Amino acid sequence: MSPAAASAGRHLWMHFARMHGRDGADPVPVITKGEGVHLWDDRGRRILDGLAGLFVVQAGHGRRELAEAAARQASELAYFPVWGYTTPPAAELAERLAHLAPGDLNRVFFTSGGGEAVESAWKVAKQYFSLRGKPTKHKVISRATAYHGTTHGAMAITGLPAMKKDFEPLAPGGFRVPNTNLYRHPEFDGDAEALGRWAADRIEEAIGFEGADTVAAVVLEPVQNSGGCLTAPPSYFARVREICDRHDVLLVSDEVINAFGRHGHPFACSRFGFTPDIVTCAKGMTSGYGPLGAMITSDRVIEPFLEPGVTFPHGYTWGGHPVSAAVALANLDLMEREDLYGRVLGNAAAFEATLRKLEDLPIVGDVRGDGYFWAIELVKDKATRETFDAAERERLVKGFLPRALLDNGLYCRPDDRGDVVVQLAPPLIAGQAEFDEMEQILRHTFTEAWALV
Repeated sequence: MSPAAASAGRHLWMHFARMHGRDGADPVPVITKGEGVHLWDDRGRRILDGLAGLFVVQAGHGRRELAEAAARQASELAYFPVWGYTTPPAAELAERLAHLAPGDLNRVFFTSGGGEAVESAWKVAKQYFSLRGKPTKHKVISRATAYHGTTHGAMAITGLPAMKKDFEPLAPGGFRVPNTNLYRHPEFDGDAEALGRWAADRIEEAIGFEGADTVAAVVLEPVQNSGGCLTAPPSYFARVREICDRHDVLLVSDEVINAFGRHGHPFACSRFGFTPDIVTCAKGMTSGYGPLGAMITSDRVIEPFLEPGVTFPHGYTWGGHPVSAAVALANLDLMEREDLYGRVLGNAAAFEATLRKLEDLPIVGDVRGDGYFWAIELVKDKATRETFDAAERERLVKGFLPRALLDNGLYCRPDDRGDVVVQLAPPLIAGQAEFDEMEQILRHTFTEAWALV
């Protein structure tokens, strides 16, 4: 066991991870280096990064110009808050994001990360309606299985009961509607448009049931992460937009994962043809070279906050950190210079086709996603779409897959917060060679996993 693994086993409280035995027979994996689309661990093994860290490292690892941008800014001004002040990189980045965002989303509120951006969006929605003389509009509607963050407010919006049960009571006001998992709605016979109409109508039904005078916002991801890269047709988002407008409800596009090229656009709402009132984003904004998130609002949303004497009493110490903002600007320059948006659009079909080769395996039930964001759903019975029971999930998702995939040379994400899926979201610099490598490692690992079922 390496010194780092031993220290982690004794002292590090890891996120979303079991820690039993990590100081003994099951040591913590230690990643020591990244270069391009690959990682290296403390044993010298090269590992393909099939998840861009955590849907973050758009431009790839080891980009010296991003590290140098951080060093330049830190040497000039390492920190100052945006609490009534600004710094040049924070101001420039706000303008840059406003230009990249669709429609009139022109006002940028910086956070440290994605969960804080979602938390900020809910608070803005509540105060927005309060300032407009509608203080009873405070509820939020989101989708089943959707993940929106871990703070008490963001978790109340999250649609994962098992994640919430140990922390209840949470902030009141979160309500759930069905998601758009076409594979788990066989009654629609593969008709995504029909499922989209039905699912959008459930949003209007929920607004009516709760009372439009109590609902402040609908929060959804363009491609839903938890549950396994759940997509919907553009007509679904257009219908939700109409519903929100009809009932005076704000539409929030949670793009913490989806933004900054993951779907070939700066913001994925553009990819799916709708303009929200608020966008939340983080992760790929800096390619992971600094922590930063943002909530971007429309001119309509900011308007009542511009009245004399009005303040939004909310903020974060690290929001708009000048070093992270400088890194984000350099990262956005890099992405445009290397046309990473075009690269995703040009390679997405090839990525999909390569992953679909795995559909011949008996354990693979569905392959779904968009752009550089895909999930493979694993099943026990392909004909009936039967999923795994609790004991099988424990053995497969918590036990076998994470270690086997890493040992076989691929870092990606086995997840059973909904049905059992393996998620893939490589750096945007990945191409066919990496797609092929992923497919071969997944094929080998899934074949091993099937023997355990």
